[in-house]
Amino acid sequence: MDDRAIGVFDSGVGGLTAVKELRAQMPGEDIVYFGDTGRVPYGSRSRATIVKYTRQDVAFLRSRGVKMLIAACGTVSSVAAHVLEEQGMPFAVVLRPTVEAALAATRNRRVGVIGTAATIRSGSYRRELERLSPGVQVFEQSCPLFVPLVESGCLGGDEITALAAERYLSPLRRAGIDTLILGCTHYPVIREAIGRAAGPGVTLIDSGRETARYAARLLGGLGLLHAPGHRGTCRFFVSDHIEDFSSVAGIYLGGAAALDVEYVDIDRFPAE
Repeated sequence: MDDRAIGVFDSGVGGLTAVKELRAQMPGEDIVYFGDTGRVPYGSRSRATIVKYTRQDVAFLRSRGVKMLIAACGTVSSVAAHVLEEQGMPFAVVLRPTVEAALAATRNRRVGVIGTAATIRSGSYRRELERLSPGVQVFEQSCPLFVPLVESGCLGGDEITALAAERYLSPLRRAGIDTLILGCTHYPVIREAIGRAAGPGVTLIDSGRETARYAARLLGGLGLLHAPGHRGTCRFFVSDHIEDFSSVAGIYLGGAAALDVEYVDIDRFPAE
Protein backbone atom coordinates (compact mmCIF):
# COMPACT_ATOMS: atom_id res chain seq x y z
CA MET A 1 0.00 0.00 0.00
CA ASP A 2 1.11 3.57 -0.66
CA ASP A 3 -0.70 6.51 0.92
CA ARG A 4 0.89 9.20 -1.25
CA ALA A 5 -1.24 11.12 -3.74
CA ILE A 6 -1.52 10.71 -7.50
CA GLY A 7 -0.23 13.74 -9.40
CA VAL A 8 -2.23 14.93 -12.41
CA PHE A 9 -1.55 17.90 -14.67
CA ASP A 10 -2.99 19.61 -17.73
CA SER A 11 -2.64 22.91 -19.53
CA GLY A 12 -5.88 24.19 -17.96
CA VAL A 13 -9.15 22.85 -16.62
CA GLY A 14 -9.69 20.08 -19.18
CA GLY A 15 -7.70 17.57 -17.17
CA LEU A 16 -10.45 17.67 -14.55
CA THR A 17 -12.38 15.27 -16.78
CA ALA A 18 -9.61 12.76 -16.05
CA VAL A 19 -9.76 13.60 -12.32
CA LYS A 20 -13.48 12.85 -12.35
CA GLU A 21 -12.79 9.44 -13.86
CA LEU A 22 -9.92 8.76 -11.43
CA ARG A 23 -12.25 9.45 -8.52
CA ALA A 24 -14.79 7.04 -9.97
CA GLN A 25 -12.18 4.32 -10.56
CA MET A 26 -10.22 4.81 -7.31
CA PRO A 27 -12.35 6.62 -4.71
CA GLY A 28 -9.81 5.91 -1.98
CA GLU A 29 -6.94 7.75 -3.70
CA ASP A 30 -5.76 11.27 -2.89
CA ILE A 31 -5.16 13.45 -5.96
CA VAL A 32 -3.03 16.54 -6.48
CA TYR A 33 -4.01 18.40 -9.65
CA PHE A 34 -2.07 21.18 -11.34
CA GLY A 35 -3.80 23.21 -14.03
CA ASP A 36 -1.46 25.53 -15.90
CA THR A 37 -4.21 28.08 -16.42
CA GLY A 38 -1.74 30.94 -16.84
CA ARG A 39 -0.24 29.38 -19.97
CA VAL A 40 -3.18 27.58 -21.57
CA PRO A 41 -3.40 26.39 -24.34
CA TYR A 42 -0.35 24.19 -24.93
CA GLY A 43 -1.59 22.98 -28.30
CA SER A 44 -0.52 26.09 -30.20
CA ARG A 45 3.01 26.17 -28.72
CA SER A 46 6.28 24.94 -30.18
CA ARG A 47 7.68 21.56 -29.20
CA ALA A 48 10.46 23.19 -27.16
CA THR A 49 7.96 25.27 -25.20
CA ILE A 50 5.69 22.28 -24.51
CA VAL A 51 8.68 20.28 -23.22
CA LYS A 52 9.74 23.19 -21.01
CA TYR A 53 6.25 23.57 -19.54
CA THR A 54 6.00 19.81 -18.98
CA ARG A 55 9.27 19.74 -17.06
CA GLN A 56 8.06 22.53 -14.80
CA ASP A 57 4.67 20.88 -14.24
CA VAL A 58 6.34 17.59 -13.34
CA ALA A 59 8.82 19.33 -11.03
CA PHE A 60 5.96 20.94 -9.14
CA LEU A 61 4.06 17.67 -8.70
CA ARG A 62 7.22 15.88 -7.58
CA SER A 63 7.69 18.58 -4.95
CA ARG A 64 4.31 17.47 -3.54
CA GLY A 65 5.63 13.93 -3.04
CA VAL A 66 3.28 12.15 -5.46
CA LYS A 67 3.59 8.42 -6.22
CA MET A 68 2.45 8.60 -9.84
CA LEU A 69 2.38 11.17 -12.63
CA ILE A 70 -0.52 11.47 -15.07
CA ALA A 71 -0.36 13.81 -18.04
CA ALA A 72 -4.06 14.47 -18.58
CA CYS A 73 -3.17 16.37 -21.72
CA GLY A 74 -3.14 15.07 -25.26
CA THR A 75 -0.56 17.63 -26.32
CA VAL A 76 1.92 16.61 -23.62
CA SER A 77 1.28 12.92 -24.32
CA SER A 78 2.01 13.46 -28.00
CA VAL A 79 5.01 15.77 -27.73
CA ALA A 80 6.63 15.42 -24.29
CA ALA A 81 5.89 11.94 -22.92
CA HIS A 82 9.63 11.35 -22.59
CA VAL A 83 9.74 13.85 -19.74
CA LEU A 84 7.54 11.54 -17.66
CA GLU A 85 9.49 8.46 -18.74
CA GLU A 86 12.66 10.06 -17.36
CA GLN A 87 11.28 10.40 -13.83
CA GLY A 88 11.79 6.80 -12.72
CA MET A 89 8.32 6.46 -11.24
CA PRO A 90 4.91 5.16 -12.39
CA PHE A 91 3.33 7.40 -15.01
CA ALA A 92 0.50 7.50 -17.51
CA VAL A 93 -0.14 9.49 -20.66
CA VAL A 94 -3.38 9.44 -22.57
CA LEU A 95 -2.06 8.06 -25.87
CA ARG A 96 -1.68 4.27 -25.48
CA PRO A 97 -4.83 3.42 -23.45
CA THR A 98 -6.94 5.64 -25.71
CA VAL A 99 -5.67 4.00 -28.89
CA GLU A 100 -6.27 0.53 -27.47
CA ALA A 101 -9.86 1.45 -26.59
CA ALA A 102 -10.47 2.86 -30.07
CA LEU A 103 -9.18 -0.27 -31.78
CA ALA A 104 -11.38 -2.42 -29.57
CA ALA A 105 -14.42 -0.32 -30.49
CA THR A 106 -14.07 0.13 -34.26
CA ARG A 107 -15.98 -2.18 -36.58
CA ASN A 108 -15.00 -0.81 -40.00
CA ARG A 109 -11.39 0.11 -39.06
CA ARG A 110 -11.94 3.76 -39.97
CA VAL A 111 -10.89 5.78 -36.91
CA GLY A 112 -11.02 9.55 -36.52
CA VAL A 113 -8.75 11.56 -34.24
CA ILE A 114 -9.37 15.13 -33.10
CA GLY A 115 -6.90 17.11 -31.01
CA THR A 116 -4.93 20.30 -30.67
CA ALA A 117 -2.73 21.54 -33.48
CA ALA A 118 0.40 20.20 -31.73
CA THR A 119 -1.17 16.77 -31.15
CA ILE A 120 -2.27 16.35 -34.76
CA ARG A 121 0.98 17.78 -36.11
CA SER A 122 2.96 15.23 -34.08
CA GLY A 123 1.17 12.31 -35.76
CA SER A 124 1.39 10.36 -32.50
CA TYR A 125 -2.10 8.87 -32.59
CA ARG A 126 -1.76 7.85 -36.23
CA ARG A 127 1.56 6.11 -35.60
CA GLU A 128 0.27 4.25 -32.55
CA LEU A 129 -2.95 3.18 -34.28
CA GLU A 130 -1.05 1.92 -37.32
CA ARG A 131 1.57 0.21 -35.16
CA LEU A 132 -1.00 -1.72 -33.14
CA SER A 133 -3.31 -2.42 -36.07
CA PRO A 134 -1.62 -2.31 -39.50
CA GLY A 135 -4.12 -1.44 -42.21
CA VAL A 136 -6.37 0.68 -40.00
CA GLN A 137 -7.48 3.89 -41.75
CA VAL A 138 -6.87 7.02 -39.69
CA PHE A 139 -8.48 10.41 -40.31
CA GLU A 140 -7.10 13.31 -38.29
CA GLN A 141 -8.49 16.78 -37.63
CA SER A 142 -6.97 19.66 -35.70
CA CYS A 143 -9.56 21.57 -33.63
CA PRO A 144 -7.75 24.72 -32.41
CA LEU A 145 -10.88 26.52 -31.23
CA PHE A 146 -12.14 23.80 -28.90
CA VAL A 147 -9.80 24.41 -25.94
CA PRO A 148 -10.31 28.22 -25.86
CA LEU A 149 -14.07 27.69 -26.15
CA VAL A 150 -14.13 25.22 -23.27
CA GLU A 151 -11.84 27.34 -21.10
CA SER A 152 -14.15 30.33 -21.64
CA GLY A 153 -17.25 28.34 -20.68
CA CYS A 154 -18.76 27.83 -24.15
CA LEU A 155 -19.99 24.29 -23.60
CA GLY A 156 -21.90 21.68 -25.60
CA GLY A 157 -25.12 23.64 -25.93
CA ASP A 158 -23.43 26.83 -27.08
CA GLU A 159 -24.14 27.89 -30.66
CA ILE A 160 -20.53 28.87 -31.38
CA THR A 161 -19.28 25.52 -30.10
CA ALA A 162 -21.84 23.69 -32.24
CA LEU A 163 -20.75 25.62 -35.35
CA ALA A 164 -17.08 24.89 -34.66
CA ALA A 165 -17.84 21.20 -34.14
CA GLU A 166 -19.72 21.01 -37.43
CA ARG A 167 -16.84 22.67 -39.27
CA TYR A 168 -14.22 20.37 -37.77
CA LEU A 169 -16.15 17.09 -37.82
CA SER A 170 -17.85 17.23 -41.23
CA PRO A 171 -14.75 15.90 -43.10
CA LEU A 172 -14.51 12.96 -40.69
CA ARG A 173 -18.21 12.25 -41.04
CA ARG A 174 -17.84 12.17 -44.82
CA ALA A 175 -14.88 9.80 -44.42
CA GLY A 176 -17.20 7.25 -42.84
CA ILE A 177 -15.48 6.84 -39.48
CA ASP A 178 -17.25 4.70 -36.88
CA THR A 179 -14.95 5.57 -33.96
CA LEU A 180 -13.65 8.98 -32.87
CA ILE A 181 -10.80 9.59 -30.44
CA LEU A 182 -11.25 12.71 -28.33
CA GLY A 183 -7.54 13.40 -28.23
CA CYS A 184 -7.74 16.19 -25.67
CA THR A 185 -9.17 15.96 -22.15
CA HIS A 186 -11.06 19.22 -22.68
CA TYR A 187 -13.26 17.61 -25.33
CA PRO A 188 -15.54 15.36 -23.19
CA VAL A 189 -17.14 18.50 -21.79
CA ILE A 190 -18.50 19.25 -25.27
CA ARG A 191 -19.05 15.63 -26.32
CA GLU A 192 -22.73 16.38 -27.00
CA ALA A 193 -21.81 18.87 -29.74
CA ILE A 194 -19.01 16.63 -31.02
CA GLY A 195 -21.32 13.60 -31.14
CA ARG A 196 -23.98 15.47 -33.12
CA ALA A 197 -21.41 16.71 -35.62
CA ALA A 198 -19.72 13.31 -35.95
CA GLY A 199 -23.01 11.65 -36.83
CA PRO A 200 -25.06 8.73 -35.52
CA GLY A 201 -23.37 5.44 -34.80
CA VAL A 202 -19.93 6.94 -34.11
CA THR A 203 -18.35 5.75 -30.83
CA LEU A 204 -16.56 8.53 -28.94
CA ILE A 205 -13.42 7.47 -27.05
CA ASP A 206 -12.76 9.59 -23.95
CA SER A 207 -8.99 9.81 -23.41
CA GLY A 208 -9.36 10.85 -19.76
CA ARG A 209 -11.57 7.88 -18.94
CA GLU A 210 -9.28 5.37 -20.62
CA THR A 211 -6.23 6.85 -18.90
CA ALA A 212 -7.92 6.63 -15.49
CA ARG A 213 -8.71 2.95 -16.11
CA TYR A 214 -5.09 2.33 -17.08
CA ALA A 215 -3.81 4.14 -13.98
CA ALA A 216 -6.05 2.04 -11.72
CA ARG A 217 -4.75 -1.18 -13.27
CA LEU A 218 -1.13 -0.02 -13.02
CA LEU A 219 -1.27 1.06 -9.37
CA GLY A 220 -3.19 -2.06 -8.41
CA GLY A 221 -0.68 -4.27 -10.18
CA LEU A 222 2.23 -2.56 -8.44
CA GLY A 223 0.58 -2.72 -5.02
CA LEU A 224 0.58 1.07 -4.73
CA LEU A 225 -3.08 1.75 -3.98
CA HIS A 226 -4.01 3.61 -0.80
CA ALA A 227 -4.73 1.59 2.32
CA PRO A 228 -8.37 0.39 2.44
CA GLY A 229 -11.01 2.44 4.20
CA HIS A 230 -9.67 5.83 3.16
CA ARG A 231 -11.86 8.43 1.49
CA GLY A 232 -9.80 10.14 -1.17
CA THR A 233 -9.26 13.90 -1.24
CA CYS A 234 -8.36 16.34 -4.01
CA ARG A 235 -6.13 19.38 -3.86
CA PHE A 236 -5.99 21.74 -6.81
CA PHE A 237 -3.25 24.14 -7.85
CA VAL A 238 -3.35 26.69 -10.67
CA SER A 239 -0.92 29.17 -12.21
CA ASP A 240 -3.47 31.96 -12.61
CA HIS A 241 -6.66 33.23 -10.94
CA ILE A 242 -8.10 30.84 -8.36
CA GLU A 243 -11.57 32.31 -8.76
CA ASP A 244 -11.73 31.64 -12.50
CA PHE A 245 -10.76 28.00 -11.96
CA SER A 246 -13.17 27.46 -9.08
CA SER A 247 -16.10 28.93 -11.00
CA VAL A 248 -15.94 26.31 -13.75
CA ALA A 249 -14.33 23.30 -12.05
CA GLY A 250 -17.65 21.93 -10.83
CA ILE A 251 -18.82 21.52 -14.43
CA TYR A 252 -15.95 19.13 -15.09
CA LEU A 253 -16.12 17.27 -11.79
CA GLY A 254 -19.87 16.74 -11.84
CA GLY A 255 -20.66 18.72 -8.71
CA ALA A 256 -20.61 22.18 -7.15
CA ALA A 257 -18.80 21.39 -3.87
CA ALA A 258 -16.24 23.86 -2.53
CA LEU A 259 -12.74 23.05 -3.78
CA ASP A 260 -9.35 23.34 -2.12
CA VAL A 261 -7.56 25.53 -4.69
CA GLU A 262 -4.20 27.29 -4.34
CA TYR A 263 -2.10 29.48 -6.62
CA VAL A 264 1.43 28.34 -7.48
CA ASP A 265 4.15 30.36 -9.22
CA ILE A 266 5.14 27.71 -11.73
CA ASP A 267 8.16 29.72 -12.92
CA ARG A 268 9.85 28.88 -9.61
CA PHE A 269 10.20 25.29 -10.78
CA PRO A 270 13.06 24.17 -13.03
CA ALA A 271 12.57 23.62 -16.73
CA GLU A 272 15.67 21.42 -17.04
